[in-house]
Amino acid sequence: MAHFYLADELLEASVGDRIAITGAEARHAVTVSRIRAGESLLVGNGSGLVASGPVVVAEPTELAIVVEHVTATAPPSPAIWLAQALAKGDRDEFAVQAASELGVDGVIPWAAQRSIVKWEGPKIKKGHERWSAIVREATKQSLRPWLPEVSPVVSSRQLAALAATTRMLVLEPTAELALSDIRSDGRDIVLVVGPEGGIAPGEIAQFAAAGASAVRLGSSILRTSTAGPAAIAVLNVALGRW
Repeated sequence: MAHFYLADELLEASVGDRIAITGAEARHAVTVSRIRAGESLLVGNGSGLVASGPVVVAEPTELAIVVEHVTATAPPSPAIWLAQALAKGDRDEFAVQAASELGVDGVIPWAAQRSIVKWEGPKIKKGHERWSAIVREATKQSLRPWLPEVSPVVSSRQLAALAATTRMLVLEPTAELALSDIRSDGRDIVLVVGPEGGIAPGEIAQFAAAGASAVRLGSSILRTSTAGPAAIAVLNVALGRW
């Protein structure tokens, strides 16, 4: 399988072009992944463009290919966003990683009422950077042409407001509607997953009042780290992505 690297500044590419990757990305490719001249490589810009070709330069300061093939992939529609509650023990990070590999189009850090972990002060920037790095690495690992977006952290009130412009699905074990019964209506989907202690009753009422729908995955109760990825897998089938 070809290695995949991201060059965010890449705007376009044509057969015969030379594309170079520098900085930490090149250093990691050459010194850790042991990429060598002659190997096949994929380079994308995270916005649908992916170029492939043989490596012609493999130095810690520069990794370059000559383009032999170019593809441009349109963004998925409708989009799937995961509103993941902040959770302890890196469980929210595990959810974000798996969701990115499974094709989520964006993630929303949610400071839920029952979230033990708090992003406050310097932790806001640090947490966003950490989630962005996780999303980026998961995108490269799964060879995805589109890099999921990481939104700023939101409160329950701010999250509820998104129901006015999206189809918000709140995972709730007691819901009557099964997620597997959901069919696309054309609107982007925001999938809401609570923290370890579940979504507080007041938040469930707030989301419902805003127009969100409560849905259940099944009869079992999943951890916050697995509920989102499992639900995305179900939606991938319902939306015809799989």
